[in-house]
Amino acid sequence: MDYSYILNTSVSQKDKLLAFGFSEAGGNLLLKKEIAGGQFYAEIKLSEKTLTADVFETATDEKYVLFNVASAHGAFVGQIRSEVQNVIEEIREKCFISQDIKEKYVDFLHSYFKAQGDNPWKEQPYDTSIVYRCPNNKWFALVMQIKFKNLGFESEEPVWAVNLKAENIESLIDKKSIFPAYHMNKKYWITVLLTAVTDFEKLCELTKKSFALVQK
Repeated sequence: MDYSYILNTSVSQKDKLLAFGFSEAGGNLLLKKEIAGGQFYAEIKLSEKTLTADVFETATDEKYVLFNVASAHGAFVGQIRSEVQNVIEEIREKCFISQDIKEKYVDFLHSYFKAQGDNPWKEQPYDTSIVYRCPNNKWFALVMQIKFKNLGFESEEPVWAVNLKAENIESLIDKKSIFPAYHMNKKYWITVLLTAVTDFEKLCELTKKSFALVQK
């Protein structure tokens, strides 16, 4: 199962991963963790761009394939997935820096642009979608909470992001912190994550550019 979305929110700390129990293997970091009372174990692999897990039977070392079959349901496979998810969350908590930059970014919008923000979608809570406008009343930034699945990941986990207008979009997209725009025209807009992996200075420059493009 793919947990790579975590690498889009958090920065790994190798020393803490090794202390947690990971070992180096062929350029990757590998961890084996007993689950289900020792009847199974999870093999968690971390590379520069991916974080994945597979589950094996302890007695035979055979892969438990239902773990990776999205359509597979039932109490037991649900228990296995829950235990692996708990291991993943423990790793993220203890071995990654994962503080988001949403509040810091909103402070920047307020102080640099003197923009207060408003929510044009009255049916939604104010603090899940906030639009920031140029003096011409057009949007230059849409701060929103979306789910990773909206960016192509297999995860329902929410994440804060901002949509910005941009030029030369193909050169900006890295699919780590900058993505084709969610819910807006992908020819003219990008989505930038407000997470620990995002370069804050670059984000500010992209925002200034968005303001200039929209105001023009």
